Amino acid sequence: MNQDMDIKEIIPDHARIGTWVGRCHVPQELAFNNVEGPHVVWVKNGEVFDLSYYYKSTSQLISSDSYMSVLTTGDANIRKIGTLSDILNNTLFYNQNGNQPFFMAPNDTQAVKACGVTFIKSLLERVIEEKAKGDPSLAKQIRGEITSTIGEGLNEIKPGSEHAIKLKEELKRRGIWSQYLEVGIGPDAEVFTKSQPFSSIGFGAEVGVLHDSSWNNPEPEVVLVVSNTGKIVGAALGNDVNLRDYEGRSALLLGEAKDQNGSCAIGPLFRLFDDTFSLKDVKACNVSLTIEGEDGFLLEDASDMGSISRSPEDLVAQVLNGNHQYPDGFVLFCGTMFAPTLDRGEEGMGFTHKINDKVTIASPKLGKLINWVNNSDKIPKWNFGINAFVDYTYKRMTLSQRAENA
Repeated sequence: MNQDMDIKEIIPDHARIGTWVGRCHVPQELAFNNVEGPHVVWVKNGEVFDLSYYYKSTSQLISSDSYMSVLTTGDANIRKIGTLSDILNNTLFYNQNGNQPFFMAPNDTQAVKACGVTFIKSLLERVIEEKAKGDPSLAKQIRGEITSTIGEGLNEIKPGSEHAIKLKEELKRRGIWSQYLEVGIGPDAEVFTKSQPFSSIGFGAEVGVLHDSSWNNPEPEVVLVVSNTGKIVGAALGNDVNLRDYEGRSALLLGEAKDQNGSCAIGPLFRLFDDTFSLKDVKACNVSLTIEGEDGFLLEDASDMGSISRSPEDLVAQVLNGNHQYPDGFVLFCGTMFAPTLDRGEEGMGFTHKINDKVTIASPKLGKLINWVNNSDKIPKWNFGINAFVDYTYKRMTLSQRAENA
């Protein structure tokens, strides 16, 4: 296992610039009111501060209009719980000491939504999966056929436009229309629930794939942070881990392909919009992917949000509108910019994960999300859900009331 990394590179400039928030598991002796659990934190100038006096969840913070004023008060209720370097080191799954703080995924009660086939390159890969019916041995031939037929013709298409409608009819005439082309260039984006509240994993954890999946990959994405009113307030990096063989066999297996233990990684923190970071920066994000295997395999690639076929605003508007509300807000995966196709073994078989692969997703203004691959049934089980959060919040509230009445 490759454990070499520079912790100071995980958050740009060690959080000396920007507004960075997230969650830490805080042990009892350091916790506000001595209640161990997931605390909302603020990271600034290489230090980590507990915000749980003001916010019980990052969802609550994000949907608040006053969080910036809270961060600038400097009052005694915002307490330092450690240095960024120490907590990042303790967050790595092979280093983790439960008696010290460690970072968790920054999202909590928010819905975890995702949009698919929003980039032409990944759109073509989805069509290839469908035509290959989950068999990677057929992918190379089909990739060549489809790319030569329609690949270049899709690059300048605006989804839902008159041009897109005409192209749809032409592709139907040729007999190569696909459900993935429908959401790729049609008026309606693919929107699905990627994971459940509290089930996401964060920086330093192991991501999970099913043991019987033989064709799977990471999906590096920008994740939008959205308030309960539909306002985009920040962003993070995400890994929408995907089982290509499952989804390729049938689109109705999307749940099995997308939502497993450890299949949703978000982090390392939320970077919220301020004078140093805006939606304009999100749209210009360059995102890199590095996969390092114990077998010596190395894959390095990069792409940018400028190639997305639907704007972030459009994607958010298709999730939250008059037909559907999210009172806790949501995080939204914007779609993968590329799907790895480099052969890892036999020629023409393409890429699939192996156990202990190190996956690094990085962007200059969002930091690095680093995870390692294991089977979903071999990594820590998800055991902190909504009931546990309610119990935790009630316990803190009760102890606070007792302290006030003492």
